[in-house]
Amino acid sequence: MTMLKRRHLLAAALALPLFSSVPALAQNAAAPAADCGKPDCTQFNRDRAAILSMTGTYRVTFHFHETAAFVPGYEPLEPKRSGGFEAVRVIEDTGRTIRLQHLLVVKDEEDKPFIIKHWRQDWTYEPESVLTYAGPDQWKVKQVDAAKREGAWAQTVWQTDDSPRYGGVGHWSYDRGETRWISDETARPLARRDAVRKPVYDHYIGTNRHALTHEGWVHEQDNAKVGTRDGQPQTIVHEVVLNSYRPSTEFDFAAADSYMAKTATFWAAVRRAWDEVAAQTGGIHLVQEAENGSSTGKQLMELADAVNDGKTATNDAVAQAKALIAKATAPEPAKAGASRG
Repeated sequence: MTMLKRRHLLAAALALPLFSSVPALAQNAAAPAADCGKPDCTQFNRDRAAILSMTGTYRVTFHFHETAAFVPGYEPLEPKRSGGFEAVRVIEDTGRTIRLQHLLVVKDEEDKPFIIKHWRQDWTYEPESVLTYAGPDQWKVKQVDAAKREGAWAQTVWQTDDSPRYGGVGHWSYDRGETRWISDETARPLARRDAVRKPVYDHYIGTNRHALTHEGWVHEQDNAKVGTRDGQPQTIVHEVVLNSYRPSTEFDFAAADSYMAKTATFWAAVRRAWDEVAAQTGGIHLVQEAENGSSTGKQLMELADAVNDGKTATNDAVAQAKALIAKATAPEPAKAGASRG
């Protein structure tokens, strides 16, 4: 499937009308208790249970609402709502690190289920560092102070091709009848929904909240959309985002599990390749494109499709993916005439 068709399917999936409420299904059971390295792991295991309960099969609604403008002449966009079907699966759990993969399930031109590998969220307990967005096309490994990481979890979010998007640190809390995690302020590049419009802002600064509800869970964002005025960062407008996940089995989620099984080795190798770049260089330099997200997105997703369809052997696809990532993240050549001091 071409990237153009993939984008059309993705747009169609996210343009679905909002859904009526469906009966809540039982929350996923947490994995067995893990060793947190401390005498009392009660809080740690409670946190793990909260993270793992976000797995399942869902009807998802997305609500974006620009609220207050902060520069003269800017008019906030009309609120936008859309929806889709997603499966959220654990792809790795080592105890102190949990990786959750989201997969959109849509219908292709022949009314057959088609899988679009969506975002990934990694959770790391008491992280020593976190990969954060540092400006246009650049992510940096940021050290986390010992006091800040005590009892905390980092959430790192990755794009469809497993390239980085943003990372933040926060604590799970349990009061007022809520189970929730709130991040510190995090920077992130524009999402496709904004980038394709070429707006006056070029990145977001925001906080994230993940909260469990009686019928699933929600991901809430409080964003400042930031641009540059007179050479200085300037908040253009505030935005609130509400993504709601309600349990559902009203779609062919088996197709999502089949895709993950066939491509698991390929995507595991891709994740390692990105991690190795970050570890070796202290970050990742990667050009972003409005239509595709990262410049590697189109080719990596097509390689995965070829593996899933049996058209390319996994080993061959992995070799091509590694070469692609190495080339895309290579240091830029020094400009002519630059100082060599």
